[in-house]
Amino acid sequence: MDLMHPAPQDPHPAPRVAVVVIGYDDAAHVADAVRSALRQGPAVGEVIAVDDCSTDGSAGLLERLAGHDPRLRVIRRSENSGGCGTPRNTGIDAVTLPYVMFLDSDDVLPAGAVDALLRAATEAGAEVASGLCVRRELPSGREQPWQPALYAAPAVLARPADRPRLVEDTLCVNKLYLTSFLREHGIRFPEGPFLYEDFVFTARVLAAAPRVALVPDRVYTWNVRRSAGRLSLSLDRDGIGNWRSRTRACAQAHDILLGAGQKVLAQAARVKFLDHELRMYVRELGLRSAEYRRAWWEHTREYLGHYGAADWEPDTASPSRLIGRVIMACPEPADLPRLRELAARPARLLPPYARAADGTPVWSDALPQVDLSPLLTRPVHALPLTVDAELMVRARTSRLRLRLHELYGRVAGAEPLAVTAEWRFRATGRTARRVTIPLAPTASGLWTAETPVDLTALGAGVWDLWLILRFKDGTTREATAHARHDSPHLRRHALPNLRHLLLLAHPYPTHSGALALRVAVGPGGAARVARGRLRRILR
Repeated sequence: MDLMHPAPQDPHPAPRVAVVVIGYDDAAHVADAVRSALRQGPAVGEVIAVDDCSTDGSAGLLERLAGHDPRLRVIRRSENSGGCGTPRNTGIDAVTLPYVMFLDSDDVLPAGAVDALLRAATEAGAEVASGLCVRRELPSGREQPWQPALYAAPAVLARPADRPRLVEDTLCVNKLYLTSFLREHGIRFPEGPFLYEDFVFTARVLAAAPRVALVPDRVYTWNVRRSAGRLSLSLDRDGIGNWRSRTRACAQAHDILLGAGQKVLAQAARVKFLDHELRMYVRELGLRSAEYRRAWWEHTREYLGHYGAADWEPDTASPSRLIGRVIMACPEPADLPRLRELAARPARLLPPYARAADGTPVWSDALPQVDLSPLLTRPVHALPLTVDAELMVRARTSRLRLRLHELYGRVAGAEPLAVTAEWRFRATGRTARRVTIPLAPTASGLWTAETPVDLTALGAGVWDLWLILRFKDGTTREATAHARHDSPHLRRHALPNLRHLLLLAHPYPTHSGALALRVAVGPGGAARVARGRLRRILR
């Protein structure tokens, strides 16, 4: 080769990637998904749209789109599979190109996603390339990155066990796979109406020990439509069948990894279950019926009964392991409000702080077998500290009152100095008001702080209260505040307002018990609140 005159780059490189789009009765969104795949550029040589026997005209819409772009192929299944795995497998079988990606009909691929993944895979010689997925809440538009720590910087892993936290990203859609790798190892999705099929598929991929390339690029937008008439299968968690399906998928994923000799990944999968699945569902138990809670508790105890001693170590005082230990110690549902707060992020361990007869910290007098002594050596920044909050709504100046609780002497030993309070706009995460106030010790073993809150300056929307506790040695601890359930201010307030004529303020506890604030301004805002309440009543 003439090094002075390198060969020109091919302006039309050969297409190398197939995108499999699956959908069922989603005519409102599937065209946007397909177009986002076609717009990825020349690297995408085929988009295979698998329609799972839709009845809303989706297949006809896809056929019309195919008439405008020969890269689009439409496969119409003759009967509905009841899940996502079968249509994805149908797509895999139809792929003719070296690489494949998956896309759901109600999501989109951001511009440049395929190029970023393909470049990473080819440069690293990786069988799998993975990038950042962003959850977009609709209609608010709020975005939240999925497992962002995994994608903070580019990385190439010779094998998945080099980074066990890969098991935490169970999504199949933010990844590019070498087609021959999937076929050589027989890696497929569970067939039929199998919920959380991507858990099992991802475990099968990791069990085959591929070389993995990670990129920080945003490669997938996951649209979450909670107000949709039909929730996605994974979001519809009201019935106990959903929990049984999720634990079944997690159990299969663990067994697949263990059976392949991937012991490190198998144990990481069990940790992930405690820290993600268990905490998420515990936070929602208060929304469920007594019958659901009993069935959930029984099933969870049965599932956790398969855990060995190593699965509960080394951090036995982590919030997720404490929750699991309490569940295993109680044959019937117990301490649900306290468990809900411990399942929050960041975790809060509410009082009372019991001790056994020998002084050992324990969960409660009723459960002395749940030992909390590891909290005595846990770093202060990782302690499940509790600050409770009361927002006293007033026409002129509202006030926020905070109380930091002691935790087995750890708080006093760290000498808390101040707390920074932030009101964050839920739709965007933007901080509107931030103030640092000193913490004053009290004779009852609490530390208190109080500050005015200008509701007019906050403005309309839903606001979450976030705190940063500051200690003498420079240590900080981010926290949310427990909404005091005994506060008479946890209700709707209608206030006269010079700027807006009328201001509605509603301090309330979130599902995890944290204090939040909903504000509506002006007669129009009040009317929208009234219409929203009426819709909820009529459902």
